[in-house]
Amino acid sequence: MNPRAAFALLGVLALAFIVVEETRRRASRSAAARRFFRHPPAAWGLFLLSFVVALALAAPWVAPYGPSVTLEIVALKNQPPSLLHPLGTDLYSRDVWSRLVYGSRVSLSIGALAMLVAVTVGAVVGAVAGYLRRAVDTVLMRLVDVGLAVPRIFLVLMAIAVWEHLPLALLVLLIGLTGWFGTSRLVRAEVLTLRERDFVTAARALGAGPARIIVRHVLPNVAAPIIVSAALGIGNVLLLEAGLSFLGIGVPPPTPSWGNMIGDGASELATAPWTTLFPGLAIAFVVMALHAVGDALRDALDPRRETA
Repeated sequence: MNPRAAFALLGVLALAFIVVEETRRRASRSAAARRFFRHPPAAWGLFLLSFVVALALAAPWVAPYGPSVTLEIVALKNQPPSLLHPLGTDLYSRDVWSRLVYGSRVSLSIGALAMLVAVTVGAVVGAVAGYLRRAVDTVLMRLVDVGLAVPRIFLVLMAIAVWEHLPLALLVLLIGLTGWFGTSRLVRAEVLTLRERDFVTAARALGAGPARIIVRHVLPNVAAPIIVSAALGIGNVLLLEAGLSFLGIGVPPPTPSWGNMIGDGASELATAPWTTLFPGLAIAFVVMALHAVGDALRDALDPRRETA
């Protein structure tokens, strides 16, 4: 690794550490934030997520090579980790560290954007079903039951079979539109209790319509479970994208993602295990960090713990 990339990596580590410490310092002002940091894994999870996000943003400076640069197709093929190539090279003599860094951009973007779509659709459907009830609730919840009954991977594979060579933007939309069912049931349960509260009754008495009440009064009060659902759901999206890319139907090469990096190195697992080990570890650590942060957020935002 060249000095510029090493210096940039140290800067990314320092930035992640500063983010955690600044968040911890500000936590003393909020009971919810103090409850968050009472979970020992929460700080480590937040540090790891901050590091990976900063790494993705600083990819041009941290990665010594481009993500698809072929170095020496014969001499540097499947080279083990070394000072020049910290994570080794792959079958096509590409630097694994560089591809891992640039792949974090793709994998994290897919996870975040797909979860944003899923959370938005799920929150709207759940809020409408819980507030309007009756026939609307029945129809929407039966649709949700069907979506939960059918395996998500099956829905995605059916759509991919219809649209061959699916563009990346449509892949993100597809993953998001097959992942909102659980969020909608969670939001509906919260809205069923909120719709009988005094502030909702007062808004109706003042002539506010259902759409205004849902957007202005109901959804802001179910933000906590939505945030927790999103934090936990991003990890599931990362695993789904990795599985699709491993099968060759996710992110198309040569664009790197952690999933297709594992797929590219699968045939060389016995002779060059580092080509699959490091992207696999990246997925595992990020998913564990997301679950640690999600669990801590669940307790921190629990209204029953407001007096803690």
